[in-house]
Amino acid sequence: MAKLFVPALVLALAAAGASAQDARYASDDNSHYGWADVLRVDPIYGVARTEVPQQECYDQPVVRQEAGNTTAGTVLGAIVGGVLGNTVGKGDGRKAATVAGAVAGGAIGNGVARRGSSYEGTQTTCRNVSTVSEQRRIMGYDVEYRYRGEVYVSRLNYDPGERLRVRVSVTPAD
Repeated sequence: MAKLFVPALVLALAAAGASAQDARYASDDNSHYGWADVLRVDPIYGVARTEVPQQECYDQPVVRQEAGNTTAGTVLGAIVGGVLGNTVGKGDGRKAATVAGAVAGGAIGNGVARRGSSYEGTQTTCRNVSTVSEQRRIMGYDVEYRYRGEVYVSRLNYDPGERLRVRVSVTPAD
């Protein structure tokens, strides 16, 4: 009798272990989990658009104006005009010509100094622009798999590999 008892005990323990393993996947809503063999995985591609801000810089020609020293221009013009006026005429006429030359030279020197000098140069100008980058990316996977002899297709957001865990739900037909 002891010889029959040991194999029966081993068989009962194996059945309890298998039952416990299935209970791990059992659910209260008449469903259970199983494994399906993956037959084919096809990636689904889409285009992802990304806006990338950039700074775009370029050199452009500019004309720069430098104002002159109007005080120095006026004084220098008055001196030159006074000297030139002093060379004209004799006596009181020379004095009047000197004063008139100084006034006229001062006015001319002031006008020349106001114009100043100008020169051409370059100035770097920058602006912010956005470029759109398009990239082809995998958006999901169409997966064909077999569970208990039946073939199914589902779209997943990951590649399941060789096996796929499936949830099987059983409900009465009528």
